[in-house]
Amino acid sequence: MNAPEPVVSPVSLRLRRLGIDTYQQYVVYLRADAPIVRSEGFEAQSRLEIRRLDQPGPGLTAILNVVHEPLLEEDEIGVSEAAWRALGGAGGDAVAAVHAPPLQSFGAIQSKIFGRPLSRDAAAAIVADVAAGRYSDIELAAMITACSGNRLDVAETHALTAAMIAAGQRLRWDAPLVADKHCVGGLPGNRTTLLVVPIVAACGLLIPKTSSRAITSPAGTADVMETLAPVALELSAMRRVVEREGGCITWGGAVQLSPVDDLLIRVERPLGLDSDGLLVASILSKKVAAGSTHVLIDIPVGRTAKVRSPEAAGRLGQRLTDVGRQLGITVSIEMTCGEQPVGRGIGPALEAYDALAVLQNQADAPDDLRKRALMLAGYLLELGGKVHPGGGLAMASGALANGAAWRKFQGICDAQGGLRTPPRARYTRTLHAAHAGLVAAVDNRALARAAKLAGAPKAPAAGLVFHAPLGTQVDVGQPLLTLHAESPGELAYAMTYAQSQDNLFTIVETP
Repeated sequence: MNAPEPVVSPVSLRLRRLGIDTYQQYVVYLRADAPIVRSEGFEAQSRLEIRRLDQPGPGLTAILNVVHEPLLEEDEIGVSEAAWRALGGAGGDAVAAVHAPPLQSFGAIQSKIFGRPLSRDAAAAIVADVAAGRYSDIELAAMITACSGNRLDVAETHALTAAMIAAGQRLRWDAPLVADKHCVGGLPGNRTTLLVVPIVAACGLLIPKTSSRAITSPAGTADVMETLAPVALELSAMRRVVEREGGCITWGGAVQLSPVDDLLIRVERPLGLDSDGLLVASILSKKVAAGSTHVLIDIPVGRTAKVRSPEAAGRLGQRLTDVGRQLGITVSIEMTCGEQPVGRGIGPALEAYDALAVLQNQADAPDDLRKRALMLAGYLLELGGKVHPGGGLAMASGALANGAAWRKFQGICDAQGGLRTPPRARYTRTLHAAHAGLVAAVDNRALARAAKLAGAPKAPAAGLVFHAPLGTQVDVGQPLLTLHAESPGELAYAMTYAQSQDNLFTIVETP
């Protein structure tokens, strides 16, 4: 009879917070000469399972970085900020580190690379492992690559979306119809949400809007709204706002709606790989998780927008409506012009000032932003059954003109923690036209990059003001844009970039 296997107690390590920002990736650090590194055969990039010894159950999966300088004691394990938040506890707590078990779901990713479709069970297993933090950035990149282009069909897209919904919280509202509006992005300054939500809520539709922060753009809706009111509301606080005002504009990350989407986006955007399937899963998983029943999706189409042709927009729109139908929600698509920025400001505070000007019916408010928001709000009111087809624009226009939308926006801000004044940048510098002519084209991506180089969105007041929309007749020395920055260095950096871009503005001579 064989002797029983000896029980080996896990080696105890002392937890230490290093203050290293790895965004959402769990990273841990051990000394190269630590006894556990030698005894367990740990090496850089090993996948480790880390858990606190005072808590039962599995811990988190993290990537190991090995330290060769005396930054840590031999019995310490350093953790990144993301790992520190996930583990909880305090410095000095006892933790155990072991080799993470094999990642079984990754086999489906490998099969997908060679052409095998993702089954519903495989999609669920992959998403569960991603949500648990078991996928490294390299493995996430492989997943995104396997799903890029047109490699996901409608069935796979639906399976992935359903799994992403199940991996996070799901909100439910005491209303038969819950409205939402989303833009697929790629168009600077297109901050219609801050107008559509109060207009629609003022007209009696429930619209609990959760929005994202910027990842590679100069501003996300949550970044813009945060210059006006708090957005990081917990679920109970968000419910109180919606119950009181009929709508909200909050940051979705605070209530963990489809958290896997945020993890995928973090790796997807730097790769620059387009995928209709992943985009549909991203959008609809968050809409269903937020409790939406009727969703209007704005797809801007333009040569330098995310979606560059009507044909591509049509394919994306069809997939959104097909998958939405399978998930039990009504999705309506509106294709809009994406040839130039919307409004004047690009950057959180500058976009907020545009939205305020429209809401307050100021004489100099950007007319393109006002018209676009009224159009979208009108369509959403029709989709939600508040008015007969063709009557939405008039209803939306009335709510804006009579001040109901502005009062509703003030109410929403007050309920979320109080309306505040957006900041102003300390430094500005203007780019002027080098020759006269007609503005025939602008480069959305280059304008967005200039705003980011000026400091947006990290510096809320940074960005740029867009002075010369398409069709503008400019003279030599006339302002094309004004950069806003919080430091002279960032201002100079952004201006050098803007001056070097020949296609930032295409100005053609006129007879």
